[in-house]
Amino acid sequence: MKQIILNEWKMLLRIQVLAYLTLFFIIGLTLVTYLGISQNNKQREQQQAAQAHVREQWESIDAMNPHSAAHYGSYAFKPTNTLNSIDEGINAITGNVLRLEGHVQNELAYSEASQSLSVSKFGKLKPALLLQYVIPLFLIFLAFASVSSEKETGRLKLLVFQGTSLSKLIFAKALSVWAYGLLLLIVTVGMQMLLNTKGTDTDSFTRTALLLLAYAAYYYVITLLATWFSARLKSNAASLSSMLAVWILWTIFLPKIWGNTTDKLHPLPSRQEFKTAMQEDRSKGLDGHNPSDKRSDALKQEVLAKYNVNSVEELPINYDGLRMQADEDYGNDVWDKHFGNNYDILQKQKQVYQLSGIFNPFASLQSASMGFSGSDMYHHLDFLRQAENYRRDLIKTLNEKQAYGGSKTGDWGWKEGNDFFRSVRDFEYGTPAVRSVGIHYGTDMLLLALWALATTLLVWLTAKKIKLI
Repeated sequence: MKQIILNEWKMLLRIQVLAYLTLFFIIGLTLVTYLGISQNNKQREQQQAAQAHVREQWESIDAMNPHSAAHYGSYAFKPTNTLNSIDEGINAITGNVLRLEGHVQNELAYSEASQSLSVSKFGKLKPALLLQYVIPLFLIFLAFASVSSEKETGRLKLLVFQGTSLSKLIFAKALSVWAYGLLLLIVTVGMQMLLNTKGTDTDSFTRTALLLLAYAAYYYVITLLATWFSARLKSNAASLSSMLAVWILWTIFLPKIWGNTTDKLHPLPSRQEFKTAMQEDRSKGLDGHNPSDKRSDALKQEVLAKYNVNSVEELPINYDGLRMQADEDYGNDVWDKHFGNNYDILQKQKQVYQLSGIFNPFASLQSASMGFSGSDMYHHLDFLRQAENYRRDLIKTLNEKQAYGGSKTGDWGWKEGNDFFRSVRDFEYGTPAVRSVGIHYGTDMLLLALWALATTLLVWLTAKKIKLI
């Protein structure tokens, strides 16, 4: 088997066109990786500059009423990590700037797709585009005639009569093509690590290793299945057309069909329905029996009783700050109900879509690639949660300063000095460690492993039934 692999590589090396194509792939992958890293670094620098500018504006507040500062608000910028340069996932369409202010939970804005003049179904040219679509297709063209050509020349019978089992022959030819795919994959990952040493750490190395493993498993399935078709079918044309049909089904039709099915199984509410339901809960109460006026009256009586006074004007604190924070707390419950429901639906959609990996390994590869690159839906929702938690802390800090900072009820002209605003912490997003989110991609890696095992068993169990002519 080892000798067959070596012979296959010797034959591949003699093909001059393949040498040129290999050089083209290496140059192309290197260039795309470099451009992706450059774009990533530029975007990171712009975000850091924007975040610093926003913070400088906040710390430059001379004197302002805390409630006015809550409306002044701040911004959170969704950062890019080092592996986004390989697979940008959903980042280009979700937006990367979030306004943080009182009374409202905003949505991300300023997506790259919305600002781009050229809209492509595949997005920007990133290494993932070549690794997921182009290289597997090239591996198919290398493997489709690997056994069928031996049949046509009669060499296959000779090899079998010399003691080589057909199953070992198929594996040897598949592994020789698979090794070529691994070479291109390692070149890409190697250039990524070499050109992007800034910001790399143990977590990024772990993510890179898992990426390499996921792509390697998918390439193994592709090459082994293409080689099996080559052995199973009578002609090169039949082998190629069959494998191309499988590739088109996996990469184009099944993702679209299953994506639409997922949307039907777990539909998201329309934007208008979403906003209307939130406004209704905000004014009438979450249960429909606790409108805002009753909530306000109950809070007022509770505070008056606590301080043993008859009117809010007699309170030693600023009742306006307490009332605004109570309204904010109630609003947070409304956001948690509606945004939380949307997040739950998105997670269910993601889980259902991952199950398509049972009959489509390409879906598992895409999911794992985005996940380990930190550009998938789970990382997106994690950023939104961290940003929202910061917003709530920020607004609560401002409202409590309004309530307990020394002003009296109704004194809207009261202002707090610059030292207070400088003391409020800035937003810092921490990308979750791969071990904390890896459980979400266990399904993808397991299904890729099962596909590799299934194709291996397919060859072992059917090799004896394959006709040599």
